[in-house]
This record gives sequence, structure tokens and C-alpha cells, in this order.
Amino acid sequence: MKKVDYIIVGLGIAGISVCEQLEARGKYFVVYDSGKNTATSVAGGVVNPVVLKRFNPAWKAESFYEKARPFYSVLERKLNVSLVSDIRVRRIFNSAEEQNDWFVAGDSPVLESFLSSEIIQNTNISIIAKHGMGEVLNSFRIDTDLLLKTYREYLERKGCLVSDEFEHSSIVTENGGFELNGYSANRIIFSEGAAVIRNPFFTMDCLIPKKGEYLFIRAPKLKCESILKGPFFMIPLKDDVYQVGATFAHGDFSFETSSEGKQKMLGAIAKMISCDFEVVDQIAGMRPTVKDRRPILGSIENNNMYFLNGLGTRGLLMAPLLSEWLFEHIDTGDPLPKEVEVQRFLN
Repeated sequence: MKKVDYIIVGLGIAGISVCEQLEARGKYFVVYDSGKNTATSVAGGVVNPVVLKRFNPAWKAESFYEKARPFYSVLERKLNVSLVSDIRVRRIFNSAEEQNDWFVAGDSPVLESFLSSEIIQNTNISIIAKHGMGEVLNSFRIDTDLLLKTYREYLERKGCLVSDEFEHSSIVTENGGFELNGYSANRIIFSEGAAVIRNPFFTMDCLIPKKGEYLFIRAPKLKCESILKGPFFMIPLKDDVYQVGATFAHGDFSFETSSEGKQKMLGAIAKMISCDFEVVDQIAGMRPTVKDRRPILGSIENNNMYFLNGLGTRGLLMAPLLSEWLFEHIDTGDPLPKEVEVQRFLN
């Protein structure tokens, strides 16, 4: 039996953040993850602290942002890869009223460092933006495919990644700790994303998987280097390819792409650009969302079994600080913020 301090289940951005906290604390751990169907793997990778539908700050945006940016810079150096791209996010205005709303929002102390006060007039004949655009400051994009690939390789080199399909029934509770397939640990952390609904130890009825789909289009005449935000995000990649999405499909728990999702995105694209394009791919993933739209941290039964989940659409922004909160709680016993404490759903 190999002794470790922690068993980690799941290696999306939540699991990676947990691993980084453990390494910083000098802990030994093993990660179980099959590499399939993580929300991080299909995410657009945009780290944006503003809710661009209503021009509101995301919850605790400034605090999360202050942790996120240096977190990814450290990962770049650690993995010896380029993960972060500074890229503009431009919100297409639908009316003069939206322009005014943007100016009002930008005067807020919470948003003044994230919203440009300048209205950008559109000069690209392939973009439909007759009322101009507003620019989000300090946004960036993470290459999520590269992050997952290189972090898995890093853990494999350390000998602490098990890539098999995970079976919850294999966990044995022993003397307040856990045994699993030859490993023994004092604590276990589940960072499984939407898959947690199949976890028999997660007894809360508060997490709702939300399917999201992306289209990939090739538009050689578009020539846009900024991320556009209209009905959906349109993210420039390489070779004139753009990633468009993501949808919210309520009640659809399959990982299959759908004609409904495709048509919804095609309709959105028609409102954003006027040039010809071709669809080159379509993907789907499942976001872990929570009924009150706040993440889930902590232990349900105070039994050394912890959860970090429910990160929704802003996991890349929130995960670094959320994982820090979790381990401060585990190490010191200090209470978690009430907004994220999993036991809030017991009341």
C-alpha cells in the first residue's frame, strides 16, 4: 500500500488548481482522471471578469483576477509552455442605449479597471457593429488543450497520475482515511465537474449539469484578431478559424452535438459577421453549475472527504483562489466563505 496525503479525483482546471496547492504545501498525492469529457477540455479559454450581457462585474471579479493571472504565469514557467495570450475582448453594442449603459458601468469603482471608456468604431467590413464596440481591459485567453496535455504529462513524469476509469465503489474507508487501488490517503478531494452527479458520496441535490456546444468556423475574409462578444463569443484561433459559443442546453445531459445547437450558433454568427464562412467542427461539453450560481467547496459530513466543484462558466478565473480557500480551510479549520460552503444546502 503506497501512502500519500491526498487522493484527487478529476483533472480539469479545478483538479489542476488542487494539485498546485498541494505541491506548494509539500504534500504527496495521486490523481485519478481518465482524460475524458472535462468541461475545461472544450472551454473557449477566455478569462474575462465582466458579465457582458448586463455589464456587471463577475462575482468577486477583482479578487479572482488577482490570483488567476500570476497562477497561469507560474504554470507557464513550470511546464515550459506558452499558455496565456493577451487578447482583446470586444462587446458589440446593439443600440445607443447599450453604449450609455457601458459608460455608466465603466464609472463603477469595481469595473473601472476592466472596461475601456472609449467606444470603438468598427472599421472591419466583415463585422456587423453599427453601434460600435466596447473593449474589456485585462482579459486574456488560456490554451486549455495545451494546459491539460502538458499538466497530465507533468503528473505522469512524477508517477502520480492514474488514467484509468474511476470507480467510486473502489474507495474503502479505513480508520478515518481512504484506500484505493493500492493507495492509502488521509483525505480525498473530488474535483470531477459535472460527473459528480454520479458520485454516491455527493448527496446534495444542488448541482445541475449544463451542456454547452461550440462551432468552429473558417472565415478567411474576417481577419479579426480580437474576441468578439455578440450573442456568443467568437474567438480567433489559427488559420482563419474561429471558435463560436457556447450554448446553454437545459435538460440535455448527453455529450453529443445537436442540430439545435448548431442552428442557434449559425443564427448568432449571422448577426455578428457578414462574410462567407464554413463550419469545420462542432463539439459539446458539460458545465458543472449550481442552483445559486456559486461554487461548491468543503466537506458534506466533515469526514476528510472534500469537494471543489460547480465552477460553471468562469472556472479558469475562479479555480486558483477557490483552491486556496479550500486548503486554508483544511489546514487551519477556519470556515469557508458562506457563499461557497457546500453545507449551505443542508439548511
